[in-house]
Amino acid sequence: MIRRFLAYFFASLFLFGSLAIGGCWYFYQTYLDTPLELDERVFILRVPENNSLTSVTRDLWIDGYLRYPRLLLLQAKLEKTQSIRVGEYELVREDTPRILLQKLHGGDVLLYRTSLIEGWSTMQMLAHLQADTRLSDDLGEVELEDLASRLNLDVGFAEGWFYPDTYVYARDLPISVLLLQAHERMQDILAEEWLQRGFGVPYETRYEALIMASIVEKETGVPRERAEIAGVFVRRLQLGMRLQTDPTIIYGLGDSYSGNLTRAHLRQASPYNTYLNNGLTPTPIANPGRDAIHAALNPEQGSALYFVARGDGSHQFSDTLEAHNAAVRQFQIEQRAVDYQSAPEGDQ
Repeated sequence: MIRRFLAYFFASLFLFGSLAIGGCWYFYQTYLDTPLELDERVFILRVPENNSLTSVTRDLWIDGYLRYPRLLLLQAKLEKTQSIRVGEYELVREDTPRILLQKLHGGDVLLYRTSLIEGWSTMQMLAHLQADTRLSDDLGEVELEDLASRLNLDVGFAEGWFYPDTYVYARDLPISVLLLQAHERMQDILAEEWLQRGFGVPYETRYEALIMASIVEKETGVPRERAEIAGVFVRRLQLGMRLQTDPTIIYGLGDSYSGNLTRAHLRQASPYNTYLNNGLTPTPIANPGRDAIHAALNPEQGSALYFVARGDGSHQFSDTLEAHNAAVRQFQIEQRAVDYQSAPEGDQ
């Protein structure tokens, strides 16, 4: 009799225990798959640096978005998904604690885009990035001369070494990290294009090609003219003629340039004055894109040594100084576009 009683007792105990465990497990799984209690249709969760899953779940619980944070921590421990990434996460009403954990551990952060434009100077790029409050400005006020050392770049001068492109980033990414990405991209593009350079281009180093590409980039109003403009500059270099290109003058003037280039500026001594100095400028004058780099390394064959702006972004190319001066009269003096000849003009 006692044995039968004990058998019934333990059987009942096992049954109720199983039911209790099953009920707890059902509740646990139901909780993990029950939507979060969000007031908004979309909620942006920001996880700052050094935040842990414990602090994140606690804050969500305090704000009323998440029930039973300890259960979520238990799930993370069982799955070994306790590590989380910093950044911003987009949560929607359909998201559950299980999905929340997957997003936090998987680093499913919101991504933003910023575009660095072809032909921008390095300081223009830096100003653009520093104006983006979603990035972390870890550079502050820095001079161009000091930027390469601040970024630990293996180049003497930072101008021209950042590839213009659209970059994707998460909130609070340091500006220095994004610039390093742009620098590595520029190195890769320049190396690829260098291997495909045309025969006889007058550059001893990739850096010289980068300088020429920056000049071509700034002179180009119409993309299809890049190779033709590069051809003019290459032929002038090969003949010992000065490049005589206005964008180099403007770069050398720096902040003193007010938007009006005068004849006095063309006579002003500067390492970047290609009306007075032979050869290339000492550094790039902008950050060129791939097309400008390709054009500098694969200039179009021809005989033109001069070009002048038509006033619509395109240029009139000429083989002789006489033809060039006629084009200047037609497109600049008669049209009164500007009060000086557009680069490169005839040798003085």
